[in-house]
Amino acid sequence: MALTYRCLIIDDESPAHKALASHISKFDELEHSDSAFSGMEALKLLNANQYDIIFLDINMPVISGVELMELQPNRPLTIVTTAYSDFALSAYQNDAIDYLLKPISPDKFAKAIEKAKTYFSGNSLKKENNTDTKVLSYRLNGQNIDMPLCDIIYIESLGNYMKLYCTRFNLPHIVYGSLSSIASEIDSSSFVQVHRSYIVNVNKISAVTFKNLTMSNGEVIPVGRKYQILLDSFLK
Repeated sequence: MALTYRCLIIDDESPAHKALASHISKFDELEHSDSAFSGMEALKLLNANQYDIIFLDINMPVISGVELMELQPNRPLTIVTTAYSDFALSAYQNDAIDYLLKPISPDKFAKAIEKAKTYFSGNSLKKENNTDTKVLSYRLNGQNIDMPLCDIIYIESLGNYMKLYCTRFNLPHIVYGSLSSIASEIDSSSFVQVHRSYIVNVNKISAVTFKNLTMSNGEVIPVGRKYQILLDSFLK
């Protein structure tokens, strides 16, 4: 059965929503799941639901597209859609996979979707209908490991490597990759970045203070000031 990618359109202008929805409707593998007309509305939807691709406008009031990307590093694959060419560098620095200038032609849109599909085809995450069965696949000591996402307690960045702390093992698994690369693979409704070096499973948090989290394995994780708003939105 072919995969269907859930799409969220984020733009403060209705005509842009209509144009993107029309593009999305021409691809059987894309599903227009939700629409957000402000950055704040988008943050709420991203924290409450799971999407595979977001189409993100840059020039929005209160929270711009760039600010949203900075606030939500743990987010779905992001395709920027804007009338301005000035923010391409900021977009790519925040891991956008494409930057489409409005009005978006069918060819440009199709190429962006091909990029997304290429990314997903190389993605180690096995997409399942039941979120509890999703796993993160990686190699460790020559063996293939399928780690259920629900068993991951938190992930710590070590430059080009990451430590995965899981309920199944006493010691962390050290795997190649960055937090930004893994952020788009994991379930955004259960994981949140709370520090530049940490992504946590919100279901494994035992205690919360203003500056720290205590996880289910007893480890204490610092909470960065700029990530506090993301954590608060999860815990409300």
